[in-house]
Amino acid sequence: MQPNFDKQSQRLEFRHKRDQFVDALSPQDRALAFSSVPSPMAQYLLPGKIVAGYIAIGSEVNPAALLTQAHKMGCDIALPHVTSKTAPMRFLRWTPGDDLVPGPFGLQQPAEDAPLCTPDVVLAPLVAFDARLMRLGQGAGHYDRALSLLDQAVVIGLAWSVQHAPALASDIWDMPLDAILTEKSWMTL
Repeated sequence: MQPNFDKQSQRLEFRHKRDQFVDALSPQDRALAFSSVPSPMAQYLLPGKIVAGYIAIGSEVNPAALLTQAHKMGCDIALPHVTSKTAPMRFLRWTPGDDLVPGPFGLQQPAEDAPLCTPDVVLAPLVAFDARLMRLGQGAGHYDRALSLLDQAVVIGLAWSVQHAPALASDIWDMPLDAILTEKSWMTL
């Protein structure tokens, strides 16, 4: 059987796999996954660095524990702020525990008046990834556009192991990741 090589089909397939996988996890396994910073990732979480994360939606990997630990390690934290499908995504400072406001697409994000910042490390959500460390996102291009401007940032995709695709459709504007963290492993090229 030929794998699907169009992004829309791959998004449907891997969202379904992710949902089924997360639904089958025990509450204990779900709580343990991504609950501590692995040593390969810790090398990037130095005091004073800005680490951008996100607030998980649905079965996405929840980076809350990683962001809390990065903050305790002396990092400043940022979250994406989106206003529309076409407007650029910005990263705004946020401290774990601070209030969030509703944004488009079901997002929870910092208020628009939070300080703008440039992340040194970006923890990126994704729908699927492949061995080339290409990331399949939700389809609006927010992360690809933002990452294209952050050429010095280390970009780490957070995914469940079932989101590993044999190959992903990609376009010239798709930005590769520097690493992937799953509940089972740390991957780099």
